[in-house]
Amino acid sequence: MSKTPLTLTKAQARALWMRAQRLDDTAPFGSGPEAAHAAIAHLGYVQIDTINVIERCHHHILYARIPAYRRDDLDQLQARDKSVFEYWTHALSYVPSADLRYFVPAMKAWRANPSAWFGTVSKAEVAAMTRRLEAQGPLSIRDIDDDELVDKTHPWASRKPSKRVLQLMFYQGLVAIAARDGMLKTYDLADRHFGWETRPRPATARQISAYLLDRALRSQGLVSLDSICHLNAKAKPGVREVIEARVRRGQLVPVRIAGEDKLAFWGDPETLAAQPEIADRVHILSPFDPLIILRKRLKLLFGYDHVFEAYIPQAKRQFGYFALPVLVGDRVVAAIDLKTDRVANRLLTQQWTWIEDVGSQTRAAIDAALDRFSAFQLGR
Repeated sequence: MSKTPLTLTKAQARALWMRAQRLDDTAPFGSGPEAAHAAIAHLGYVQIDTINVIERCHHHILYARIPAYRRDDLDQLQARDKSVFEYWTHALSYVPSADLRYFVPAMKAWRANPSAWFGTVSKAEVAAMTRRLEAQGPLSIRDIDDDELVDKTHPWASRKPSKRVLQLMFYQGLVAIAARDGMLKTYDLADRHFGWETRPRPATARQISAYLLDRALRSQGLVSLDSICHLNAKAKPGVREVIEARVRRGQLVPVRIAGEDKLAFWGDPETLAAQPEIADRVHILSPFDPLIILRKRLKLLFGYDHVFEAYIPQAKRQFGYFALPVLVGDRVVAAIDLKTDRVANRLLTQQWTWIEDVGSQTRAAIDAALDRFSAFQLGR
């Protein structure tokens, strides 16, 4: 990779990332279930999280890009259309079903080696659960009432041994999450859920590396090894090989950020030639939004160091328990710690921290965005 890198300013790099994240437009994907599917396909995945201080992050991430988004849209994709499925990326996520073949090798690896986490689950238990699902149809853990309850091994564990069996079978690709009601998951046999005539053919290691690179290029615009392989260090050697091959063929251009000589970036020529301009649209983002979750990249390009403070002692918090970054154009101007009062059906502002000074017009635009966000949170 000896080609002379293209030099971009941080502002140019931010604009490319914003454009790739589709936060540069009001409703880039349209509306309805097809918009939710298009957004997930473009981003590559949408993270799921258990925290319920406000709306869960998968709905929040989609709302940020689809103002008319409704929660039933995602349910339709998962439970009826079956065009998205749940699996592990860097976290549990919704992924386009068209991409399932890239996850089949990981599923096979779980079948070959359940690991210490699921080592207590026997093959007999998996076989028994398979027979039960075949006979009874899709099941949630609440449907299984004949377990002999055990003590929890950690706060997030279940007292029902069946949950551990279903979780292992999920990672092994034997069952799919057929529907979700909040954090309650309904499991079904994967073959029956998807209605496959033949199972997806597993992608090769080289194809998976190319998939990770292409997914990042589409959703990030400008990529680095760290951003492509977020929390997936084992993938870096294979991805680097694909990058090197594409640079040699002229399909990727090496990039450096002005003032950051030690960090290597790449982009495709068409994307780098676009140089988008970002309007001052307001976005109230989840701390798990794909623009925010890449913390080091966010700090480098936006100058904003987001720390998820829910796990930090209250006395040491700067922005609050569940602070949401407020994006205006390509600047993070504030962080708002919000909480839903579900009894009174209202959104509470616990703390408001300004990151930079803004004028009255921008404050009014943020207030209007917060009103719309509140209406979405409360289902109005």
